Amino acid sequence: MSTGKKMTTSRRHHLKSLMLQIAASWMEQEKKDIEAAKETYIAENCPLPDLSGDQATLLEICRKLHQAIDKIDEVRYDAEAKVQKADKEIEDLKMKVIELAGVKKPALKKVRMSADAMLQALLGGKHKVNMDLRANLKQVKKEVKEEPTEAVGDWRKNIEDKADRKKMFETA
Repeated sequence: MSTGKKMTTSRRHHLKSLMLQIAASWMEQEKKDIEAAKETYIAENCPLPDLSGDQATLLEICRKLHQAIDKIDEVRYDAEAKVQKADKEIEDLKMKVIELAGVKKPALKKVRMSADAMLQALLGGKHKVNMDLRANLKQVKKEVKEEPTEAVGDWRKNIEDKADRKKMFETA
């Protein structure tokens, strides 16, 4: 639909019901056409047998009908065998396509594992490997830096010293 005016829901439902009615009438007409086609085919290809006569002629007609049924059954069996063979080929080709495309590997899950456990899983249980890297590191002691306590003296003295320095820069 265009970006302009939109169809109301009642209008849409009305059009949908009309389309369904038209489709239903077409399906009924198609069924009637198929039935008519079947009847014309049977009338052309399968004439009614002549049942007048004695028992010997009726037996001959029955034999001919049985032979015709046997031939039709053979044709039907051959057609079913061809269909089954084609279905099997299609299934084999589908499997080949799947094999060629490959199987998608699932996303790997994050696993928390220590280095020792990982090496043991890779190398097997008989190998003993210690990956404790922290044990191999040197111990470094932190030196505490002490500030002189003299610097924290009287704050008024510090301000006077800074004022004297300010006067030195102003005179220069």
